[in-house]
Amino acid sequence: MADGAMGTMIQAQDPSLADYQNLEGCNEILNVSRPDIIRSVHDAYLAVGVDAIETNTFGANWSNLADYGIDDRITELAEAGARLAREAADAYATPDRPRFVLGSMGPGTKLPSLGHTTYAHLKGTFAQQAVGLVRGGADAVLVETSQDLLQAKAAVNGAREAMRETGLHVPVFVSVTVETTGTMLMGSEIGAALTALQALGVDAIGLNCATGPDLMSEHLRHLSRHSSAPVTCMPNAGLPVLGPDGATYPLSPTELAAAHTQFAREFGLGLVGGCCGTTPEHLGAVVDAVGGQTITVRDPKPENGVASLYSHVDFHQDASFLAIGERTNANGSKAFREAMLAGDWDECVAIARAQTRDGAHLLDVCVDYVGRDGVADAREVVSRLASASTLPLVIDSTEPAVIQAGLELLGGRGVVNSVNFEDGEGEGSRFARVMPLVTEHGAAVVALTIDEEGQARTTETKLAIASRLVDTLTGEWGMKREDIIVDCLTFPIATGQEETRRDGIETIEAIRALVAKYPGVHTTLGVSNVSFGLNPAARTVLNSVFLHECVQAGLDSAIVHAAKILPSTRSPTTSARPPTTWSGTSACTTTQGTSRTTRSPTFWTCSRGWTALR
Repeated sequence: MADGAMGTMIQAQDPSLADYQNLEGCNEILNVSRPDIIRSVHDAYLAVGVDAIETNTFGANWSNLADYGIDDRITELAEAGARLAREAADAYATPDRPRFVLGSMGPGTKLPSLGHTTYAHLKGTFAQQAVGLVRGGADAVLVETSQDLLQAKAAVNGAREAMRETGLHVPVFVSVTVETTGTMLMGSEIGAALTALQALGVDAIGLNCATGPDLMSEHLRHLSRHSSAPVTCMPNAGLPVLGPDGATYPLSPTELAAAHTQFAREFGLGLVGGCCGTTPEHLGAVVDAVGGQTITVRDPKPENGVASLYSHVDFHQDASFLAIGERTNANGSKAFREAMLAGDWDECVAIARAQTRDGAHLLDVCVDYVGRDGVADAREVVSRLASASTLPLVIDSTEPAVIQAGLELLGGRGVVNSVNFEDGEGEGSRFARVMPLVTEHGAAVVALTIDEEGQARTTETKLAIASRLVDTLTGEWGMKREDIIVDCLTFPIATGQEETRRDGIETIEAIRALVAKYPGVHTTLGVSNVSFGLNPAARTVLNSVFLHECVQAGLDSAIVHAAKILPSTRSPTTSARPPTTWSGTSACTTTQGTSRTTRSPTFWTCSRGWTALR
């Protein structure tokens, strides 16, 4: 059990303006000006039997303290608050009943997803706060009342930066706030929050503030079913009611205790407590009701996927493949490139939204273009798509700085496209520069079958490089197989050159071998590469047939223009084998010969560009 509200308990003691050192409303200044008030609050909660108390540091962050002109005192006030809580907890602890300190990190008033500040700035200033908390003796850091997932990411990674700096390592908990609308303030569903935050490796995740327990049950149910980390809950004492003496909270101690009794039993909560309006009487009732209970064992089923700022998207699509929209790529889409070069950001957003309507599940965003400032372009494009698009983003670049700029704008969980071994994996390689960014932001990755010898073309080479990638990413970087998306690569097959004739088949067989060797690993392809050089109508047919064959072999995602993929039932077929002698007056493509008697298809290409599949 954790404690309850801090602010209302402070106000009940009616501190003077002098107590606030003329910084009226800055509760954190009381850690140094009136430590007796703060200690009395801690003592009141510990006296009723709670196991953990929160530090009086909710607002000891840059945005709150900057409003008072004292943001240079972040670490000082955080450490003072942690030391007060540590002293109180130790005074009540016994050998068989330890008491714990949770270092409170509130959200502040600036939301990076709205452009109020940057991820990098927040991360750095949250690190200052966390340094004070861990030095002061906090047993864990609690990032609470999170309203913006990008802000929560900055706080989590700031806390980790502080631990590296101090050498003091403690767990990190995150508690998000879901409004009465059913989403976080920025519109994030609980599924998006879980996907984004769990990928960071947080040690617990839960809900606090905003509402009473009556509006939390469905969100807790989702966390209980899908979170691999322990689940926490600290509700308000109901929704505030404005009266002549200000806001009051209607939920009684008995009612809060009853709610936690049900939640603990039904959802297997690991930590319960209270937020706004809850008092020592409330928490005393909770201690009496659930104290000492065995935690209900959960059997969570994590959802494997990524998230936009708003919603989760599963990597596995029951009725289809995962379609990664390719039209927000400056190298593959003329319309997107021209809009980007002209600085027509509204048109870039419109192209992204069109892909949503066409059936894409993710958006492949690539701003790399010769002569352009990729970091600046990424900031312009990704900042808009992160909030204007409901789809998760794939940050596609060969430049680590561009990847970093994109990731620092994503509140949800994105994908990095790509990692590979083109220049090895040692210090200074692109792989070694990109992977720390992937780890920090909890991203999934697209891993290309490229090594120091170049792009793999045979089944054996593709599988060998893919195996090296999977083993390195899981063994050395701690990634889950399910977060790795291997691109076995494909090449144009309608060149008329003998050495490219079997490239499509090699790719299909490499996919088949890879999914058999590494269950759980995902696969993808830039499908339209296979038809490069053909006319648009021919490309649509060849792309569609090739994608169908790859899906049959185990492909589960593809970078495509979803509107240009035909269902297999609409591709023209015949049982006739392609003729030995080819003729034609212009280069085109037909799918004659799609009826097959063998497991693996064969592509036939003539010198004039006709392609057939048997």
